[in-house]
Amino acid sequence: MAEITQEWKPLVISLGEVLWDMLPEGKTAGGAPVNFIYHAMQDGVDGYSVSALGNDQLGSELEETVRKAGIPYYFERNDYPTGTAGIMAGDDDTFSYSITEGAAWDHLRETDEVQKIISRADGITYGTLALRSPESRQTILNLIDDAPTSCLRFFDVNLRGDYYDRDLIDQLLRLSTHFKMNQSEFAFLKSLLGMEEANEDGMDDEEACAWFFRHYPNLRMIAMTAGRSYSLVMSADGRASRIRTPHVNALNSVGAGDVFSGVLAAEILRGAPMEEGHQKAVNVAAYVCTQRENWTPLPDSIPDYVTWQHLRETTVG
Repeated sequence: MAEITQEWKPLVISLGEVLWDMLPEGKTAGGAPVNFIYHAMQDGVDGYSVSALGNDQLGSELEETVRKAGIPYYFERNDYPTGTAGIMAGDDDTFSYSITEGAAWDHLRETDEVQKIISRADGITYGTLALRSPESRQTILNLIDDAPTSCLRFFDVNLRGDYYDRDLIDQLLRLSTHFKMNQSEFAFLKSLLGMEEANEDGMDDEEACAWFFRHYPNLRMIAMTAGRSYSLVMSADGRASRIRTPHVNALNSVGAGDVFSGVLAAEILRGAPMEEGHQKAVNVAAYVCTQRENWTPLPDSIPDYVTWQHLRETTVG
């Protein structure tokens, strides 16, 4: 009898918030890191969500929802309330958030079980929100440091409210190999990180990426999304891929950036060329926006929304 072997898949682990998004039409499971994992897994990698839930009804319901979605997880249960976030839509696909403070995921601990999970990681993802409390901040920073040296470290900045500061973002950028921000977040970062002081506030996107590569030498790739306009992915060697955002009949764009990031990271880990990974990320994010639920199973094939309108390779001088 022939030996049966399983195909190896990279393992990506999310560190941070898992919560209920409280929308006008009802609550839905969310949190940028776990959204990232859901969509990375659909693109062919193994995933794991590390977070914390309260010993309450919302926590039990959320754990069951994550389980039914097929996401492996380690959720420590504690006596703090399960996280929630109120979401209000603004102009140009922007959203404002009202996020429960003192939530269960603000008290994430570095247990032996979590350390074992991290030791197997091929990729990890994190943002700024889950590091707003001293306890979770120290835990997540320790886990990033504990991950294997070869591990892809994907920092999706996801600025929320005032739950961040310059020192935190600077520290995470120094630890990370891959970084994603949107255009409005870049506007904050220019001032926060002193880019304007360097008289570089008039820089274009590729010059901005080059600034990050110069100041944070561990970075290997940067992604910048600009809502309905375009997205840019650039590597440290100066290659750049720019794609106009497809125009689709969007029903729900909450979490579209998490879809983009999760698919892009999965494509990188699976060895896809940067340009192909970028195109796949744009296509999947566009498709998910046409669905009512962010955690929507993908069909065997999705429309190729992207016609390469503008793809170029450049060297930043």
